[in-house]
Amino acid sequence: MAVPESKAALLLEMEKSWQLLRKKLARIPAEHAFIETLDGHASGTRMSAANLVSYLLGWGEQVLTWHQQEEAGEEIIFPAAGYKWNELGKLAQAYYAKYAAITSWSELCARLDENHRQLLSLVQRYSDSELYQCPWYGKWTRGRMIQFNTVSPYKNAGTRLNVLLKQLAPA
Repeated sequence: MAVPESKAALLLEMEKSWQLLRKKLARIPAEHAFIETLDGHASGTRMSAANLVSYLLGWGEQVLTWHQQEEAGEEIIFPAAGYKWNELGKLAQAYYAKYAAITSWSELCARLDENHRQLLSLVQRYSDSELYQCPWYGKWTRGRMIQFNTVSPYKNAGTRLNVLLKQLAPA
């Protein structure tokens, strides 16, 4: 599908990719959610479905943080405090660690549900013009930065979960 270029298109893509992801997450048995069977976000690492949800939570929270920083009149720290764009593997590891204390698969997924609702609410606050008519970070618009960190990771996570679901399928 084409990259969203309007608020309506962004919201549609966020919801569409979210629904597909949520269906796959619901198929992961809790007893398998914390076993590191997937390739991690950093080269040579492994992760679990729980780590993958933690990663999505981390990025969703980061998008919200950028907007909180902006609203407070603070400098927006991209991608995150203490990290550079070429250190995203380390940032992924930090996201895994941030949510490691949540050992309930249903609780972790519920947190991701709430994060998604907050992200939709964030997008609702802006007009098409504010989302797509002016650069927000470098050459990227606000809408594109939100899409990069919601729709794209949701789709990538869905692909990774397909691998796990195949592993779990009876032979």
